[in-house]
Amino acid sequence: MKIEFLSKSQNESFARVVVASFVSQLDPTIEELADIKTAVSEAVTNAIIHGYDNSNEKIVIECKINGNNIEIIIEDFGNGIEDIELARQPLYTSKPELERSGMGFTVMETFMDEVFIKSEKNKGTKIEMRKRIRIRAKENEE
Repeated sequence: MKIEFLSKSQNESFARVVVASFVSQLDPTIEELADIKTAVSEAVTNAIIHGYDNSNEKIVIECKINGNNIEIIIEDFGNGIEDIELARQPLYTSKPELERSGMGFTVMETFMDEVFIKSEKNKGTKIEMRKRIRIRAKENEE
């Protein structure tokens, strides 16, 4: 699945719902679904605020299912991240004047099994997140 949308703040909830709908075919638990929605929300919000400085540009989300694993890629083509390791530090924010908590990457890493960040200054950022969805036993199976 692949979608593109403008980096408007109201599209953050759209992204959450679309990804959750796609993931629902794996029959995730409510907790797994909430984890994924939260991680997507953080990645999209980072793209809007940090990648594009709240201007209306393109964000792309791709989702892939492989067995019971979901891979979510969220990409912007904006400012990029100068120092990825610094950006991953809890409480770090490049926009302290906006009273940002600096917990975006920490939240993504907490709720997903794997998070990879690729970024190039003035070319954008790509966040790849993966999560294994537990297979639940069917009621009628012995």
